[in-house]
Amino acid sequence: MRLARQQPVFENRYDAGRQLATKLAEYKNRATVVLGIPNGGVLVALGVALALNADDFNLIISRKIPLPLSPEGGFGAVTDDGTTILNEEMVKRFNLSPQQINYQVSRVRADIRQRSLLYHKDRPPSVVKAKTVIIVDDGLASGYTMMAAVESIRYRQPKEIIVAVPVASATALSKVERIADSVVACVAGFGPEFYVSDFYRYWHEPSADEVLQCFKEWGLRRRPNIEALGKKIGKLDISKLRRG
Repeated sequence: MRLARQQPVFENRYDAGRQLATKLAEYKNRATVVLGIPNGGVLVALGVALALNADDFNLIISRKIPLPLSPEGGFGAVTDDGTTILNEEMVKRFNLSPQQINYQVSRVRADIRQRSLLYHKDRPPSVVKAKTVIIVDDGLASGYTMMAAVESIRYRQPKEIIVAVPVASATALSKVERIADSVVACVAGFGPEFYVSDFYRYWHEPSADEVLQCFKEWGLRRRPNIEALGKKIGKLDISKLRRG
């Protein structure tokens, strides 16, 4: 059993999103698209998207490629468009063969297809060309899941890519900083043992229902403004007709 030595900084992922949003204030009311990495990153990203009044809130699926016989470890990541990044150091350390790599990648892609069917059913991918894209996760340990997400979005020609996370290891930060236009983190961890969960008071694995609920919340929080504008326009039109 491992005892957490890090004092929690965030109550939960929603609190982490609120705190992270304060670090991103310069992007408020700009042509910004906020993308969360499911599952946990979407819960963080909701608070960011709402606080920044983003143009759109969506997700990008990026999944760790687990080590054979040791699924808690990983040797890279795959995204929903097929972008794949391998941790060559881990591949060499565990002497993984091409057959092993291909098998593990194919399993992850199958999982991603299932998630895409669920998450993109009523939510097609966002248009990001020439826009500022903020990619959010609940934390960076190795950094490869985020690196794959950045590379995937880069193909879609955004104006810039901002990586935003509540917490990250120093190692992951240095890797992601090399490929993103900017990286924003509330806390950086420098210890020999780093676990994202240690920085949260309440940590759990979010369900698919929680992810979908975030998008429902986004729609409900955005809709009143649209309805109010419609009523206002409607009243103006009626008054003009009456004067006529």
